[in-house]
Amino acid sequence: MTAGAPPADAGFPTADRERGAVRTTLAGLTTRGRSFLAAGAAAAVCAYVLGQGDLLRVGLLLAVLPLVCAIVLYRTRYRVAGSRRLSPGRVPAGTESRVQLRIDNVSRLHTGLLMLQDRVPYVLGPRPRFVLDRVEAGGRREVSYRVRSDLRGRYPLGPLQLRLTDPFGMCELTRSFSAYDTLTVIPRVTALPPVRLSGEASGYGDGRQRSLALAGEDDIIPRGYRHGDDLRRVHWRSTARYGELMVRREEQPQRARCTVLLDTRGDALQGAGPDSAFEWAVSGAASALVHMLERGYSVRLLTDTGASVPGEGSDGFAGASQESADAAGLMMDTLAVIDHSDGAGLSPAYDVLRSGNEGLLLAFLGDLDEEQAAVVARMRQRSGAAVAFVLDSTAWTRGEGPSPQLETRLRMLRESGWTAVGVPPGADLGALWREADWQRTSAGPAPMGGTTTGGWG
Repeated sequence: MTAGAPPADAGFPTADRERGAVRTTLAGLTTRGRSFLAAGAAAAVCAYVLGQGDLLRVGLLLAVLPLVCAIVLYRTRYRVAGSRRLSPGRVPAGTESRVQLRIDNVSRLHTGLLMLQDRVPYVLGPRPRFVLDRVEAGGRREVSYRVRSDLRGRYPLGPLQLRLTDPFGMCELTRSFSAYDTLTVIPRVTALPPVRLSGEASGYGDGRQRSLALAGEDDIIPRGYRHGDDLRRVHWRSTARYGELMVRREEQPQRARCTVLLDTRGDALQGAGPDSAFEWAVSGAASALVHMLERGYSVRLLTDTGASVPGEGSDGFAGASQESADAAGLMMDTLAVIDHSDGAGLSPAYDVLRSGNEGLLLAFLGDLDEEQAAVVARMRQRSGAAVAFVLDSTAWTRGEGPSPQLETRLRMLRESGWTAVGVPPGADLGALWREADWQRTSAGPAPMGGTTTGGWG
């Protein structure tokens, strides 16, 4: 990711811009330059009052020196190009990214003292500043700094500012480059154990129907012969029809589907910050997405508003028709900027889910009243297996134990076929993942205070 920049010596061709440039140059006088100018003026006044010619010459020297430095600095035509590289450009929350800056002197003159300053949002750390003593004609300098954020989001870096100063430190001019880059901080991802929540070892189903298995000899759709194809798969009837070698298509295994449902309602998941219930749910959804993609599933991210990522395609899922890394990056970019919604219910998500067979359904839910719990219970009818991680935002904000309402909602979901797990404050997702597998295989909730570390208390 490289950002170019225009030369730092942009001129002022018109008279108005020339006057504006002069005012800007005089405004760039440093404290030392202003002190010299004031001292020269005071000496000139004293020389006039006292009639001292030598003192007048000293005053003129003090006053003229900063003005001459400002004019020379303004007339000096440095042509400097800047670039920025992020490594990497997408990082999980709490990890560092390195920013490398490069300054190229494309003019025929060597530069004087240069001071670099990059604009950085305060959440990424202090604003970096660098001093370059001298850059020869055609030379380059490289400096780097690190940024880190505990809060996910998209943060602009830049534009890069270049300060020019004279050797005496009398005047400073600032030039800003126009380009900037964006650092994407995605949610933290937890490595999950390879359990079989859906009853399948991988994302490729074994008991699915194949269209070719139900087709007769005349219904087979052949394709052109490719180098390396087995000659025993040549379809001679189609070869005679098209005049070129045609082979039978191989049966393509269909990937199992997985929908990750994230509840973003502001009333259901209260609080903000890295340790809030909402951030835990976002991080849990990100971990589940990455885990299921790695296991070969076609995955879709769905929110309570009914919005899905990667979007509306032939089936709305990603991972089968495109690279898993691209699909994961797209969904991670969405989770990096996702925020609380204004929705009051989960009905929009249910309307999307009931349109077809969704396969495995993983839900990260907040507080559920009786009506919303009934909506979630109906979602189970359109999925092959369903696992819900339910957070009690009151317990997260107040540090209390599970409320009786939460236990009632979990029981209601389990009776409708869900594998429902309560999420205590600061719970480990990996432990809850194992608890969900234990609950599915034993057809009942894990005992309180058992072997799992994600239980309450």
